[in-house]
Amino acid sequence: MDLTTVFGLIIGFVALFVGMILKGVTPDSLLNVAAILIIVFGTIASVVIAFPMNEIKRVPKLFGIIFKEKKLASDSDIIRMFSSWADVARREGLLSLEAKTDNIEDPFLKNGLGLAIDGQNADYIRDVLSEEVDAMEDRHAAGALIFSQAGTYAPTLGVLGAVVGLIAALKNLNDIDVLGTAISAAFVATLLGIFTGYVLWHPFANKLKRKSAEEVRQKMMMIEGILSVLEGEAPRVIEQKLSSYLSVEERRKLAAKNEESKKEASQFAEET
Repeated sequence: MDLTTVFGLIIGFVALFVGMILKGVTPDSLLNVAAILIIVFGTIASVVIAFPMNEIKRVPKLFGIIFKEKKLASDSDIIRMFSSWADVARREGLLSLEAKTDNIEDPFLKNGLGLAIDGQNADYIRDVLSEEVDAMEDRHAAGALIFSQAGTYAPTLGVLGAVVGLIAALKNLNDIDVLGTAISAAFVATLLGIFTGYVLWHPFANKLKRKSAEEVRQKMMMIEGILSVLEGEAPRVIEQKLSSYLSVEERRKLAAKNEESKKEASQFAEET
């Protein structure tokens, strides 16, 4: 579960309802069927018109990505893994890594290492893996665009709902009760349009973009690690190269873990 998404939604809805109560508006005022129909179904209709069906079918999966925390391997673990592979490859040859491919769960990493073991040159491997990353990034961008467009349509449909409500109000200028109800419904449509657009759809799109950027960054780090192992670079050199993808704090933690590992290895050597 992606807790930031859940907490953000809770805070957004609480802020809306508490704000309404403080302003003297009862929450049941939002239960306006006409406004909900115009905003919710109008937004759905606009999105369905704007995107091909093969992309629309991915929406349930996209909601899963938004609300679920995808377990990516930590960057420091990836760096140590490549450092270990480099050490093995330098001592026993690149083919010695073939046995490790069976334990790799990431298809991208498994494919890249397999290409290196098969003897493909560095340029070919970089091109193949980079194309795969670009294709993945395009898919992610298309998914985020669906929510981004929904966030653009919803507030505009809120204005449409307000216009419809005002038309109804103008037809009942002599009846104060009906006039007040119609004007209230008009503003409820605007409220729902703005709220769903800027508290739901646009933030959902941004969440998808951020998750995609994180995955792309890690994939690029994997490409550099695979090519470094292929070229026979020393483990220490690979660590320094891949550490450029880390923040300063993450680099410190990685250095501390490496130092701790060295101490443990030294103690083990002394004991034996």
